[in-house]
Amino acid sequence: MDRIASIEALTRKALWLSNWMIHHANHIRPNVDGVKVGGHQASSASMAAIMAALYFGVLKPEDRVAVKPHAAPVFHAIQYLFGKQSLEKIQQFRAFGGAQSYPSRTKDSDDVDISTGSVGLGVAFTAFASLIQDYVRAKPWADTSRPEGRMVALVGDAELDEGNVYECLLEGWKHGLRNTWWVIDYNRQSLDGVVREGLYDRIEAIFRAFDWTVVTLKYGALQRSVFAEPGGEKLKAWIDAAPNAIYSALMFRGGAAWRERLSDEIGDQGDVSALLARRSDAELAELMANLGGHCTQSLLEQFEAAGSDKPTVFIAYTVKGWATPLAGHKDNHAGQMTGAQIEQLRRAMQVREGHEWDKLEGLADPAAIERFLATVPFNTNESRRHTSPAVATIGPQFVGTGPTSTQTAFGKILDAIAKTDSDLARRIVTTSPDVTASTNLGTWVNRRNLYANREMVDVFQKEAIPSAQKWRFTPEGQHLELGIAEMNLFLALGAAGLSHSLFGERLLPIGTLYDPFISRGADALNYACYQDARFLLVATPSGVSLAGEGGAHQSIASPLIGMAQDGLASFEPAFADELSVVMDWAFDYMQRSGDARPDLADWPRDVTGGSVYLRLSTRSIEQPPRKVDKALSDGIIRGAYWLKPPTPECDVVIAYQGVLASEAIAAAGAIGGDRRNVAVLAVTSADRLNAGWHAAQRARLHGDHAATSHIETLLADIPYRAGLVTAIDAHPATLGWLGSVLGHRTITLGVEHFGQTGTVNDLYAHFGIDAAAIENAARSLIGRA
Repeated sequence: MDRIASIEALTRKALWLSNWMIHHANHIRPNVDGVKVGGHQASSASMAAIMAALYFGVLKPEDRVAVKPHAAPVFHAIQYLFGKQSLEKIQQFRAFGGAQSYPSRTKDSDDVDISTGSVGLGVAFTAFASLIQDYVRAKPWADTSRPEGRMVALVGDAELDEGNVYECLLEGWKHGLRNTWWVIDYNRQSLDGVVREGLYDRIEAIFRAFDWTVVTLKYGALQRSVFAEPGGEKLKAWIDAAPNAIYSALMFRGGAAWRERLSDEIGDQGDVSALLARRSDAELAELMANLGGHCTQSLLEQFEAAGSDKPTVFIAYTVKGWATPLAGHKDNHAGQMTGAQIEQLRRAMQVREGHEWDKLEGLADPAAIERFLATVPFNTNESRRHTSPAVATIGPQFVGTGPTSTQTAFGKILDAIAKTDSDLARRIVTTSPDVTASTNLGTWVNRRNLYANREMVDVFQKEAIPSAQKWRFTPEGQHLELGIAEMNLFLALGAAGLSHSLFGERLLPIGTLYDPFISRGADALNYACYQDARFLLVATPSGVSLAGEGGAHQSIASPLIGMAQDGLASFEPAFADELSVVMDWAFDYMQRSGDARPDLADWPRDVTGGSVYLRLSTRSIEQPPRKVDKALSDGIIRGAYWLKPPTPECDVVIAYQGVLASEAIAAAGAIGGDRRNVAVLAVTSADRLNAGWHAAQRARLHGDHAATSHIETLLADIPYRAGLVTAIDAHPATLGWLGSVLGHRTITLGVEHFGQTGTVNDLYAHFGIDAAAIENAARSLIGRA
């Protein structure tokens, strides 16, 4: 059996297994709750030949693939044929513990490179993964003995409706994107219907404008051979002119309908009529379905001819539901085959009843297929996920005690790290969406330079024009300059944060942006965390403390995003020394893998690690003159410590997070002047406190009655009669839950509505978060039982 025949046989196997997987999940496996299981038989089918040609014929182990979300069943089937996915997992497709609905690096047990599911993001991720591959290989410390890989995205044509795809194209053009393939499944059907006429021309023009090579796979080898027959040029002209909806409808109706429509519209023209007459209805249907995206020979020819490292898009014409009874039907996206239709497919695939899951059932020469699979380059026994040693941290970098903002302190801490000759400094890569200077990355870039794949002259410096930004573009640079799109920022952080696994070299990515614009990129942030990418997100400036910028630039909900986002530990330090401790801890936390249980394991993420989000401010405040000992460091990392501890006579606790430290301290001083006992709780991370509290609750429910969280320990010394006032320059719900820990009466202060321009004092008074408002709230609780 030759190579093409072997891949065609495996295509049929993947097609059958993927369809049976979905049918079994929906119609055979017991459904105990009555909720639809789902799956995408038609969308999987249109990708079967493309994926088989890639995985069984073209890809090498160093290549990385983002599979179209709806083609997950085909992916799982291919992995099963490779022996990298278990029968139990595919039998439990979309069930608890089974193969996932969409390929997942963290949830699936088979060989997923890049998670997909949120449409369009996996596509763009491949471009940033390629940029990170180039970044790593440009560094003198990198092991370049591993071959370069291609970053491959298998793209549904409807995914091209997503704006982040085009933002990514622009960024790739600016950075000289290489080694990237996008294969578009151009089946011309979306969820709700058939795509507009003329879409192909727009797609082609866009990619050519960004200097991509465009390869069109429209006709299969069978069609091309027929076009060479007398009358074939007339058939080709009809195919080229056929509306998308008509082509899809005729695919569903079959050979007789093709014959009728072609005869009517082409007419009796001798050669072309004879061409049609020489073929049975079944042969005619096979011919019209032989589009480029379903022809193994055509796919292999074009994939193997693309030898350049120039980014390449393959526009592969396909039929949604190809080779199944659903082919071409308008409603096939969420539609599933009936029992009769799956039986029809079973007979076509020569699969015996009771042998539906057998790997090579129905194939003419199973032994030959086994021998072929053993020779497939991608079918390696070695793990395709790399590892990289952890980078040693260098300890907190304290930057003085004068009045400062956390944003300024961040820049100074990073500059202090940049001055060192440490592996930590070498492995840091920073990036920012056109706000490098205004988020205080400037001094880092001055010392460590901007990354480019070739040296670029700073024209202003060459022309002797004074500038604080002495930024040189060089392959050794450690800052990746991005345009203003926040989606690109989070995709870049995701790719850099997986460098240790994808490319075997660890990076410590730091991304900065304005805090209010986290919401713009929230989908990509969630996507990066879902992949378990590791990065440090520094968001600044924040809150209504950014008084002069107005409501559009004043974040409210971002601390709640930090608390709710899985895989992301969020902090909002008030003081520079707190920030120093958190950053040092973050570089370690980003590298944890769960092999050993560290101290401070208040919740499972402390064992496995994750990414870190810092919410910083531009407002300068007085710094406490103090020595940071282990107890204080532990409190900072656990999420809170007593700035002014309580006594047994405590009347009220003022708990603040972030820049309102000055207001909280002033309010406590004013009340304490009346000889009232006031405690001040410095919260550095509502996220860490809340997660630890929930972890302790779960532990107690599971029998560990001694489990106690950090916040429970802190509040245990507060008399029950005392009240709590929480204050934050953000949504008050961030800290509002503190009263529920031990049942203390609580007043929550914060910002619930869009801000406006003004001075800090104006806005703090307007929103009731100034010292006077905190004092008033605290006094209202004193003496009340």
